Amino acid sequence: MKNNTPQLTWCEIRFGDDMNWWIKELSIPVQWDIDSLSIIDPRQMSYILDLLDAMRDYGLSMDIVENAFIPFQLQKINPDKTARLVRVNETFFDTDEELFALPDTLDENKNTYADFLSHITKLRVNYLNDKIDFEQKFTTTELEEQIRDAQTQAFMEGRATHLFQEIIDILEFIPDGFEISGSDDDEEKLKTKSEEDFSAVKDIAEFDDKDLEEDETMRWDDEDDDRPSEFDDEGLDLVEPKPEKKRRGRKPKKLQE
Repeated sequence: MKNNTPQLTWCEIRFGDDMNWWIKELSIPVQWDIDSLSIIDPRQMSYILDLLDAMRDYGLSMDIVENAFIPFQLQKINPDKTARLVRVNETFFDTDEELFALPDTLDENKNTYADFLSHITKLRVNYLNDKIDFEQKFTTTELEEQIRDAQTQAFMEGRATHLFQEIIDILEFIPDGFEISGSDDDEEKLKTKSEEDFSAVKDIAEFDDKDLEEDETMRWDDEDDDRPSEFDDEGLDLVEPKPEKKRRGRKPKKLQE
C-alpha cells in the first residue's frame, strides 16, 4: 500500500453535467470546497496511460505516475447519479481491473501530483522538439504559459477545470501554428480504444430506475443478501465490475475501512 494519505479508504462521487466525475464526500476531512475536487474515471485513465506509453522513449518514470494517483474501485452506483468507491492496493500499470484515479492533492506536505505535472510537461516538450523542427528549442515555460492562459480563461468564465482536462492539455499540447504529421489519426485511435476498454462504468447520464433493476451488474438489493460481502457491517453490497476487456496483471486487494 502506498503511504500517501493512508486514512483515505472510500469516497462518494457524483456525475456532473460536464459528463465527468466529481468528489461528493471523502472518508477524511479536507480544508477546501470539496465540490471543486475531481476524479479521473477508468476510461479517462486508460486514455492517459495510452498517451504516456508514447513518452517512454523520452524518459517516462512510472514511479512518478503511480505516486501521483490514489486508486479506487467502483463499489456501488446509486439511482441519483452518484457512486461509492473503495480504495484498493493496486498499480495502474499492472492490473486487470478498471480503476478510478484520484490525483493526490490532499496532503499539503507532499507534491506528488505537482511532480507528475512537471514531469509530463518536460516529456511533452522533449517530444515536441523531437517531432517539430522549431527555429529555437521549444521550452517548458512556453508550454506552461499557453496552458495557463486557457485555464485562466475558463476560471474567468466560472468553469472548473477537471483534472483529466488539465493532464490532457499537456499530453496533447501542440503550439499554435504547428502540427505533427499523423498525430490526429493516432489520437483518434486512442480515443476509440479507450471507449472500447471502458465497461465498468457505463453512461450514467442515461440510467433510470428501470435500467438499474434490469442490469445485473448494478444490483445491490435484497436478492443478493445471501452473497457474502466484507462491507455487510455497513449495510453495503459489493458490486463487482464485469469488464469486456481486461488489462494485465493480478486481482486487486481491497483496503479495510
